[in-house]
Amino acid sequence: MGNEDSRLDVPLPDNIIVDFRTAFSESQSKPYEAVILDRTPDSQECAALHWVTKAHTLFVTDRVDLSACRYYFTCKCGQQLGKKNIVDFLQQDAQWFFHTSYGEKYVHKALAVSRNFNGQISWKGSYSIQLTGDFGKKMTQTAFWRGNIPLMEGQAIDFWLEYKKTPGVTVSLKGILFERGSISTVLKQWEFTERELGNVVTMQAEKPGFLFVSIYACGTGSLEIFSLHDRYSRKTYGYFLPGGDRYVTSDRREIFCYFDPGDLKPPLCVYFSGYKTREGFEGYNLMRSMGVPFLLVSDCLLEGGGFYIGPDEYEELYRTVLKKYMDILHFGPQDVILSGISMGSTGALYYGCDFCPHAIIVGKPLVNLGDIAMNEKRNRPNGFPTSLDLLLSNTGDTTNQAIVQLNQRFWTKFRKTDWSQTKLIISYMLEDDYDMSAYNQMIQELSAKDAHIYGRGLHGRHNDNTSGIVQWFSSQYHKILREDFAEYNNPLRQGIDK
Repeated sequence: MGNEDSRLDVPLPDNIIVDFRTAFSESQSKPYEAVILDRTPDSQECAALHWVTKAHTLFVTDRVDLSACRYYFTCKCGQQLGKKNIVDFLQQDAQWFFHTSYGEKYVHKALAVSRNFNGQISWKGSYSIQLTGDFGKKMTQTAFWRGNIPLMEGQAIDFWLEYKKTPGVTVSLKGILFERGSISTVLKQWEFTERELGNVVTMQAEKPGFLFVSIYACGTGSLEIFSLHDRYSRKTYGYFLPGGDRYVTSDRREIFCYFDPGDLKPPLCVYFSGYKTREGFEGYNLMRSMGVPFLLVSDCLLEGGGFYIGPDEYEELYRTVLKKYMDILHFGPQDVILSGISMGSTGALYYGCDFCPHAIIVGKPLVNLGDIAMNEKRNRPNGFPTSLDLLLSNTGDTTNQAIVQLNQRFWTKFRKTDWSQTKLIISYMLEDDYDMSAYNQMIQELSAKDAHIYGRGLHGRHNDNTSGIVQWFSSQYHKILREDFAEYNNPLRQGIDK
């Protein structure tokens, strides 16, 4: 929006559509992928623009007086274009504000060990593969992934390699882009050293093709390969979504968060993503529709997710990240709602023990993580193999003792928590085949305490009535907001739904 159309006759990428306005007064059903202001909007324009502007996608030029639209600019985490003018932005950067996001983990069974390696090979379920021995004096292909992935023209893909090694081993990651329809014509090659692999690395194609990726190594010792992740890149504008944040521990475990300040008023609604093989955030449309500040949290540790648990450093990072966004808003625990469904319920309940928020809203709760793995053999054969990797990666074993140990990870924290200031709102499956006793156990543990529990049971196994769980989950969210947070009844807060 501005006084003149900055595009003029400048050519733009084919996938960029610009809606130029000299003024903006009406809202629309779908938000824009990016909004650029080249003049100062008045208060009515700010109100109309608020609902069509996603957080982290607002850009303003130096012609905009920020003091006149500070609230709108802050709510949308606006950015100033600075030295980059509008045409440069549209030609070079706008392409990274595409509508969809995509990320995946290379299938573990597609990982193959090269014939160049003659040492000891140890597979640990679908969790990792450990190579021990002599990798040679020169960098040589050690392992590779079968099944090349497609790259479109101009597309950039971020890669993150999870691995652990002893000091005597040196590794690198190599990518080869083959021309479409060819098994020998190489368009481009990349090789990233250990130092470069300390950060996310990016491969971008000038021409469409198929990408083959492998690990090179040399030296003597041990190399454990966990996962290779590939994600559509947004370059410097975030992970998965514009503004998506990434945090990583010293042993290369990742945490992803997306923060939308909403209207800057309580509560902060935190949504932990559930199990999914497609990496990224979950719950965006539901959270945004409420107009409140919200935080999406995603776990990409195991195939489909690692249930938000791990070593002390990993769990402390979650607590630090949650506290960071509470501090940004100047909110306390009673200004926070934690939520999630299935695997997401684990994160909400587990870290709810640390924060004692105003409310925890969960569906299909999973807390006896050891039992989930045990049921893979007894009640759900081959139904959820990630549960076995979860057990092995957190206890180092798959025995009955390990099952009990993993179960107690949750209950030890739950029993020590003062739940008197927290509402627990739980919908569960009466015949759940993942964690059969989660709800009843929580009721028993809280029976002698001053706790507020709202429960609803639906017939079926864990995945039999997800739509019913989601419907009740959403209705309870709106109920808590209406009854406990007076500001939620302000019509301006619900403008997106209208």
